[in-house]
Amino acid sequence: MSNLKTARLFVISTEGEAEMEKSVRQKRLKATRTLDFARDDSETSKTTLGFWIYLMTDCILFASLFATFMVLRGATAGGPSGQELFELPFVLAETMVLLLSSLASGLALLAAHAGHKVNTLRWLAVTGLLGALFLGMELYEFQALLAEGHSWTRSAFLSSYFGLVGTHGLHIFVGLTWLLGTWLYVYKRGLGGRLMSRLTMFTMFWHFLDIVWIGIFTIVYLLGVI
Repeated sequence: MSNLKTARLFVISTEGEAEMEKSVRQKRLKATRTLDFARDDSETSKTTLGFWIYLMTDCILFASLFATFMVLRGATAGGPSGQELFELPFVLAETMVLLLSSLASGLALLAAHAGHKVNTLRWLAVTGLLGALFLGMELYEFQALLAEGHSWTRSAFLSSYFGLVGTHGLHIFVGLTWLLGTWLYVYKRGLGGRLMSRLTMFTMFWHFLDIVWIGIFTIVYLLGVI
């Protein structure tokens, strides 16, 4: 009987130690996950803050370019003015293309929030194609002006025009590069990880360029033709 009781006590003690070890492991795992989540949140917050700082500097950049254009719009040095150079229907088509591209980027973000990988990839592709079309139209417009001898060295008006519109075009190119990287990330890794924050920041950046272009269309082209 004594040996049987001792064996039972040993089994109970062993089971108790196993339960304690299991509980300790679970607590350690929970603590590790909590630290990982906290670290991810901290890194995401830093990235978001950096993005907003960048966006604010871009606002200052474009505000400076807009102000420069407004001051120099009449300094044609005897050359052609915007009324003689700009074709409003073509620019309106550019605007519609970029607006549709911005709409597609928003639909891609909604699809990602809904967990639809395929739809996210499709809308991102549409965004990229329309963005590339817009950039091609912008470059075509520049090429047409240069072919006619209206380069940025012709007058202060054209210098400010090429500076403003060209900077916007450069941002579009950067956005398309960012979009390509995002599309490849979604294609290979899906919608997990930090994709949502990255996609949100890209969409905000793309909408920002859309807003800047509305300003360009109104101030540079519409007022220039009128």
